[in-house]
Amino acid sequence: MKICHVITRLIIGGAQENTIFTVEGLIKKGYQVELITGPTKGPEGSLEERIKEKNIPLIVIKELIREINPVYDIVAFLKLFFIFKRKKYDIVHTHSAKAGILGRISAKIANPKTIVIHTIHGLPFHPYQNKIINLFYILAEKIAYYFTDHFICVGETMKEKSLKAGIGKESDYTVIYSGFEIEPYIETSKKRKELREKYDIKQNEKVIGMIGRLFYLKGQEFLIKAFKEISKKFPNTKLLLVGDGILREKLENYAKENSISDKVIFTGLVPPEKIPEYVAIIDILVHTSLREGLPKTVAQGLAGGKPVVAFDIDGTKEVVINGKTGFIVPPKDINLLKEKIIYLLENPEISDKMGMEGRKLIKKLFSVEKMVDEIEKLYIKFLYNEKRKY
Repeated sequence: MKICHVITRLIIGGAQENTIFTVEGLIKKGYQVELITGPTKGPEGSLEERIKEKNIPLIVIKELIREINPVYDIVAFLKLFFIFKRKKYDIVHTHSAKAGILGRISAKIANPKTIVIHTIHGLPFHPYQNKIINLFYILAEKIAYYFTDHFICVGETMKEKSLKAGIGKESDYTVIYSGFEIEPYIETSKKRKELREKYDIKQNEKVIGMIGRLFYLKGQEFLIKAFKEISKKFPNTKLLLVGDGILREKLENYAKENSISDKVIFTGLVPPEKIPEYVAIIDILVHTSLREGLPKTVAQGLAGGKPVVAFDIDGTKEVVINGKTGFIVPPKDINLLKEKIIYLLENPEISDKMGMEGRKLIKKLFSVEKMVDEIEKLYIKFLYNEKRKY
């Protein structure tokens, strides 16, 4: 089986790691797999070196960029078309909005016999975006649907929202949770004391943490405002913001202006393999993003045995079971966010119990092997058994 995965860029992020784990897993199973991406630039970091180290065949199309650019988009479409025409893949599997739309249409036109699969990690249309842009993306997805054999969603919510938007029918979708290596989170948690000393965090200090890019819609501004109030009641707390991005200076200034800069730690860019260390340091993981698919960092926190307080967006509630593995809070509700974090700080036994319940759930649903096996079964099903649209 000859397979090609296509993604817009290889920044450090959940969709990108999902794609790499899938490609690696399929290669281990003996399949011929190649990866196509656009250029990776910016403060989010890059996973390209990891691809090269593992000798995964990589094609970079410099015109395949995230922003809408008619000239670049046409050139990227044509380059994809000619690659697909020449290489005649059995499966083309796309990820992310731009690569998903250009990749699916060009793959099916180049070779109607190719099975085209698209993974929805997060939808390109959402409530915090201009309505005209949302309508454009919905229309584009409806067109791309006719060039797609099947969709994989990383959570039930993505399927429900796609269907509500009129994209396909229920039988066109399969939910496969985004797997990751769980064992490092369990093993690293045993080194918690040592790791906290490394980052000069005292053993009696409680650490509230968030992992994610410091970008618009990621929501760190809501957490830092809640933390300002929390730190007055619990002076022995610290806030750990893991990640980097264009909003770092703004958040640092807020911390200085509100006299909490000595309590807020900005880690900067952290490579994926180091994330388990930061999870081990944290006592309560918070996720205040306004737009996600099923947030991987939430699953990572739960894998590390940490309770999670998160905004109720997209697939978050599939792993943050309210009152069992953490708490769900309405988006932008800083007061309730603060209350739930304080509750966990005041009730460490309940906090620990929630974290352990979360770990059980993640071990059951999120292993890389399970994800790759389910994707492989889907490929085989469509390649050999299913009726196709063409």
